[in-house]
Amino acid sequence: MLEDHSCLVSRALQSSCEQESKWPYAKCGLEAVVSKGKRPLDSEAEEEESGSRKSAKLSDIMGEVQSINIQSYSSLEGGGERINSGDQHQAGNPPSAQFVDQQQGGDPPSAQTGEQQQGGDDQPGDQQQGGDQSDTDNLIHPIGRDITINCLLHCSRADYGSIASLNRGFRSLVRSGEMYKLRRMNGVVEHWVYFSCQLLEWVAFDPVARRWMNLPRMNVNECFMCSDKESLAVGTQLLLFGKEVTSHVMYKYSILTNSWSLGDMMNAPRCLFGSASLGHIAILAGGCDSRGNIRSSAELYDSEKETWEVLPDMIKPRKMCSGVFMDGKFCVIGGIGGSDSKLLTSAEEFDMETRTWKEIPNMSPVGTGPPRENEMPPSSAPPLVAVVNNELYAADYADMEVRKYNKVTSTWSTVGKLPERAGSMNGWGLAFRGCGDRLIVIGGPRAYGEGVIEVNSWVPNDDPPQWTLLARKQLGSFVYNCAVMGC
Repeated sequence: MLEDHSCLVSRALQSSCEQESKWPYAKCGLEAVVSKGKRPLDSEAEEEESGSRKSAKLSDIMGEVQSINIQSYSSLEGGGERINSGDQHQAGNPPSAQFVDQQQGGDPPSAQTGEQQQGGDDQPGDQQQGGDQSDTDNLIHPIGRDITINCLLHCSRADYGSIASLNRGFRSLVRSGEMYKLRRMNGVVEHWVYFSCQLLEWVAFDPVARRWMNLPRMNVNECFMCSDKESLAVGTQLLLFGKEVTSHVMYKYSILTNSWSLGDMMNAPRCLFGSASLGHIAILAGGCDSRGNIRSSAELYDSEKETWEVLPDMIKPRKMCSGVFMDGKFCVIGGIGGSDSKLLTSAEEFDMETRTWKEIPNMSPVGTGPPRENEMPPSSAPPLVAVVNNELYAADYADMEVRKYNKVTSTWSTVGKLPERAGSMNGWGLAFRGCGDRLIVIGGPRAYGEGVIEVNSWVPNDDPPQWTLLARKQLGSFVYNCAVMGC
């Protein structure tokens, strides 16, 4: 089952990154630090270098950093708590990068930790300038902790693995999640797509740098592997919901530790629900329990506290629905409800402030033309919907069209075509997502059995879609699960 419902089943992983970041962090004086520090893709021979050599390398790095002209940071002075918005890297201004279609060893740069690269806290590389603890506390001693963090916020999170390898202070900063909280507060967000085209095998894709990464492989039993799954990215976590024997379970992947673990399940376990995230919180609604009863209940997940909160029930029970956040409100769209499993063309909107639900008629993009009740084949996927710049779009897999929702007239209109080679099986196997300021379509040409997946992108405007092929890879042509993480 597709997360937010444009894909279906599971995910697995082993780390790799295919291309180095081109983010212009040199203006913050960090170019020497990141370029001199060992990158996640360096060879195993470097991984095994002696502690004395690591210490010497780190001393060289810090020596260069100390020679930085402090006046070059005048624009950041007093800015330890604020970031100049003009300096922020936005998705609309992608750094220069080219896609490289080859796998390389190593952990994802966004997640690899200092322990993995340096062998633990007791390595000599953790000591700076004779072991002065204040140097570690200040991170880059000449400019202080606050200005150092302001600089790091502008780096791509793909480089955080290299930064974490410098010393204990940087490693603690990256692994604690503090950097991502500050990035969110200052509007510095990178959106990466996480998806699975083979059971238990997951990859991440950065659409700006066009970078591929493998995640570590999950350790789950066969029942979970074969069950229907829903996925959701929230904060710095990727959540995967499924079933083991008779009980619902949730696994979570953290980019802070680059590992999977068993998470706490929600208060009312379910499957086939609608979900979406906004920052570090997510809402899941509807679905059905282990006996097949359709639910109207909803819950909120806080990824920072890792807690579940029961929300008021929806007006109607529904399953096989899709969820989005739009205009700061959570919407559950379409689905099947009632004792006769009737197709629902309505949506329900949850107001975060008033904590109430409101029904919106005819919001589900069912087929083409006027809304049609009870016409969805039983095997069809939930609505393939996505939000970009608070505008709602849908993928009409039957006619291979992109449609847009008019909030004023409550109607859908066709804006253009989907990518030609984005095939599906009644909507299954095709991912349609909002990713920052763009729409992303992930799918493959199933008719030819090529086993190739393609990632296409379009930044919505007033013109018909002109899709850009970002990447093509031999992964299989069917997307089981997909989620977008913005952090």
